[in-house]
Amino acid sequence: MRDVPFAVSWSGGKDSALALLRALEAGGRPLALLTVLDDSGTRSRSHGLRPEVLTAQAEALGLPLWTARASWATYEREFTALLSRAAGAGVQAVVFGDIDLQDHRDWEERVCAAAGLEAALPLWKEPRRALVEEGLRRGLRSRMVAVREDALPAELLGRELDAGLLNEIERLGADPCGEGGEFHTVVVDGPGFRSPLTLHAGEVHREGGVAALDLWPGRCGAS
Repeated sequence: MRDVPFAVSWSGGKDSALALLRALEAGGRPLALLTVLDDSGTRSRSHGLRPEVLTAQAEALGLPLWTARASWATYEREFTALLSRAAGAGVQAVVFGDIDLQDHRDWEERVCAAAGLEAALPLWKEPRRALVEEGLRRGLRSRMVAVREDALPAELLGRELDAGLLNEIERLGADPCGEGGEFHTVVVDGPGFRSPLTLHAGEVHREGGVAALDLWPGRCGAS
């Protein structure tokens, strides 16, 4: 990655944040964060985050946020178009936070190749819990923003991920990294952040067995 201009497939969660940190340490030059929103543009496809939260993260990291809108049916087409935009701006590699789901890696490599880009997965095949612990140790702070209710209770929403919560997640029988979609996080501070994000909690929304907490940055939402 040394001197390679790259973009990050940005979910807003702990894994993409750790992948960004590792790519920076490997000498890469970040140009942008890439996120696909739903077709209404009101939430991200991956973690259900409002674009205001994603924008606040990008501003804290000092990077531009490039977005596209898509349904699940049009996701690949729109993400590939976003990759082509990145390639046109000089990006050579796209960093992903996936850990060990081979079908995800296969898809990422395929769509990146179609845009003339390399897919980089700096967390690949490392122990899941060890990655979470590394993020905590290095100062990545994140909050629980969504849970799959057949795996974890909605009462965990809004809590900051720390060693105690990590142990609690495992005691409940869920994967400590949430790699199977058991939970999602939103990063609020860490290396590279100019200042921590202040996020205010709104309502809990439920759809398809997933409970998600609505969050707003700073003055944009209700306290």
